[in-house]
Amino acid sequence: MGMLAAAVAAVLAASTVWVQAADDKAKTAAAPKAALTVTTTSPESGDWPQTLPATGNIAAWQEAIIGSEIGGLRLAEVRVNVGDRVKRGQVLARMQSDTVNAELAQTRATLAEAEANVAEAQANAERARQLQATGAISAQQINQYLTAEQTARARAQALKARLQADQLRLSQTQVLAPDDGVISARVASVGSVVQPGQELFRLIRQQRLEWRAEVTAADLARIRPGMAVTVTTASGAAVPGKVRMVAPTVDAQTRNGLVYVDLQAAGDAKAGMFARGEFELGKAHGVTLPQSAVLVREGFAYVFRVGPDNKVAQTKVSLGKRVGDRVEVTAGLDAAARVVASGAGFLSDGDTVRVVAAPAAAASGGGASRPAAAAPAK
Repeated sequence: MGMLAAAVAAVLAASTVWVQAADDKAKTAAAPKAALTVTTTSPESGDWPQTLPATGNIAAWQEAIIGSEIGGLRLAEVRVNVGDRVKRGQVLARMQSDTVNAELAQTRATLAEAEANVAEAQANAERARQLQATGAISAQQINQYLTAEQTARARAQALKARLQADQLRLSQTQVLAPDDGVISARVASVGSVVQPGQELFRLIRQQRLEWRAEVTAADLARIRPGMAVTVTTASGAAVPGKVRMVAPTVDAQTRNGLVYVDLQAAGDAKAGMFARGEFELGKAHGVTLPQSAVLVREGFAYVFRVGPDNKVAQTKVSLGKRVGDRVEVTAGLDAAARVVASGAGFLSDGDTVRVVAAPAAAASGGGASRPAAAAPAK
C-alpha cells in the first residue's frame, strides 16, 4: 500500500507541474512582446500654400533681329560673338567704308562749288534789283538774274540733302546694338558681302527671359497678372518669377492656354529649355504630417495609427503638396489621431509597439520637430 500511495503522489505532482507550465505558456502567448519602440505624432492644422503645377518652355522675352541697312559692302570686322553682353549703341560689326567715304568727299566738293555759285548769283541778283528802277538793264535780264539766284539756291539745298544721305550711309557701315542684351545668334562673317535687310545677329533684349507655361483652359481663370511663380529648371534650381500676361486665346487642338511669366533672376535658365513650375494661388487650411510618418506601398500612401492598446492599424491616406519635411494629408485621417512618427516600414498591421516620448532636442527645436527613428524593442 505504501508503494501505491507513493506512485499516486508522484503522478499528481507531475500533473500539477505540467498544468502550471501550460498556464505559463498561455499567459506568455496572451501578452505578445512589443515589435518596435516608436515615437508618435499627430496631424497639425494650419494655413497651407495652394499651388498649380504646369510645364512649358523658357524663351527670350524679345529677340531683336539685327541686320544690315545698306548693301553691296564687304564686312571688314565682326566685334562680338554668341554669348557676349552688349550695350545699346555698341558697335557689333563694321563694313568697308572706302567707297562711301569717296562719295561723301565728292558730294562735299560739289556742295562747295554750288555754294560759290549761290554767292555769285545772289550778288548779280542784288545788282539787278538796284538797277531795276534806273532802266539801265531790261526786265528780261533782271528776271534771268533772279531766276539764276533761285536755281543756285535750289541746287545747293539738293546737295546738302545728298550730303546728309551720304553721312547717314557712312554711319550705316557700322552695325550697332539697338538695346542692352546678350547676343544669341551670329550669322555675320568677315569678308562676306551683305545685302540690305540681311540678318547678321540676334539679340536677347535686356537679357530678359520668360517662361511660357501651358495651362488647361479650366485653370486659366485661377491665374492673375502679378501672381508669384516658382520655376524649376532642368538642373533642379528654383527661379522666382511673376505672371506678366495670360494669353487671350486657347489652342483649339490641346485646349491649353499660354501664361507668360517674367523670370526675375534667370540663374541657369536658358532660352529653349523645358521647365516645370508652380503658380502660387494663395493659402488654405490644411492638415500636415512629417514625411517620415508616411509609408508608400504598391503606389498608395499609408500611416500607422496607434490605438489605446498600443496596437497599430495601417490606414490609407490621400496626400497633397509637400513643403520642406512635411506633407499635406487631404483625406483618410482625423486631426486627433496618433500615428507612428518614423520607422513605419518595419511595422505590419496589428503589431504591438512601445511608445516613448520624443527626444528633447527634437521637441524643443524651432519649427516642425523631426521625430526620432523607431528602434527595435529590447
